[in-house]
Amino acid sequence: MAEDLKLITSTDKAEQYRSLIPQIAALLTGETDLVANMANVSAALKEQFKWFWVGFYLVKNDVLVLGPFQGPVACTRIDLGKGVCGTAWQQKQTIIVPDVDAFPGHIACASASRSEIVLPLFSYGNVFAVLDVDSDKLDEFDETDAQYLKQVVELIKFK
Repeated sequence: MAEDLKLITSTDKAEQYRSLIPQIAALLTGETDLVANMANVSAALKEQFKWFWVGFYLVKNDVLVLGPFQGPVACTRIDLGKGVCGTAWQQKQTIIVPDVDAFPGHIACASASRSEIVLPLFSYGNVFAVLDVDSDKLDEFDETDAQYLKQVVELIKFK
């Protein structure tokens, strides 16, 4: 069954999120497969916001392994505490990076990436994945993104 999102044309970022999140929730309703849900969330966010890269890394055997994503090819494995993704995993918190070149130890999977936000996904208090979003613009992400993307990742359940 084909699913279509109603793209939001407002220039207000918060309004875009408020309209998109119920659509994502509806898209995930009844689907229990983690990979399928991550794939659709990646696609929905990329389609709405036109970010450079949107995807997930899953914790497997004490390393982050590339999961579903939208965008150019990406790093396949990231160690705990390495780069923005590994640091968000280690610290169990959202990290916003206005300029990736200024982030100590940034892993440049794509040279066009200029700013980034990474949010951990939790199951029983443990991080099981991270959502990684990259922009080709400096200072793309802020607390509005952190607030609403947190709501998005909370829709994804790990069983």
